[in-house]
Amino acid sequence: MTEQIRILLVDDQELIRLGFRMVLEAESDLVVIGEASDGHAAIAQAGALQPDLVLMDIRMPGLDGIAATEAIVREHPGTRVLVLTTFDLDEYAFGAIRAGASGFLLKDAQRHEMISAVRAVHRGDAALSPRITRMLLDHVSSRLHTPAPEGAELLETLTDREHDVFLAIARGLSNAEIGETLFVSESTVKTHVSRVLAKLGARDRIHAVILAHRLGYGDDSPAGA
Repeated sequence: MTEQIRILLVDDQELIRLGFRMVLEAESDLVVIGEASDGHAAIAQAGALQPDLVLMDIRMPGLDGIAATEAIVREHPGTRVLVLTTFDLDEYAFGAIRAGASGFLLKDAQRHEMISAVRAVHRGDAALSPRITRMLLDHVSSRLHTPAPEGAELLETLTDREHDVFLAIARGLSNAEIGETLFVSESTVKTHVSRVLAKLGARDRIHAVILAHRLGYGDDSPAGA
């Protein structure tokens, strides 16, 4: 039997939650175990239900999704948060990153994009699609270039191959694309990605991308090309 991904839906609009539930539960490996209409309820439900993943809206009355994400990630390290965003306000997207979100889903995403994003975030090896990674970084990159000397020191612990993988992650490449670029299997890439995240102390892929951009990688510079 396929292991199911247990999901908590958080959105202040009931019809939105209903639509998401219908899309998600049409898949045999996805199950919605609860719903919440604001940040306070999301935190309570996350504690009571222990979901694998929270699909989190950002702008809600009362406690917003950024504060709720921060609390859930802090109190339940095993629960990942996939944030719903429209990128109309950069501070929301950047706030969600700092709060510990593991991935981002555009509100106008197609059905297959939502399902893929949920599975990817749950796996942890491809926290968000390259398209969304690049869009996110285009919007918030100006805020990411702050000194990260501790990150520079951690980079020295990477092997040459792991460094290559790190640079590919910074460019927003998927595991399959990294494998094609480096001429290795996707399973080998997954192993390298796991080691890179562990050595850098990154919670997941998106935070490795953020670190890379803080260090000046991932842009159009030779280092990130």
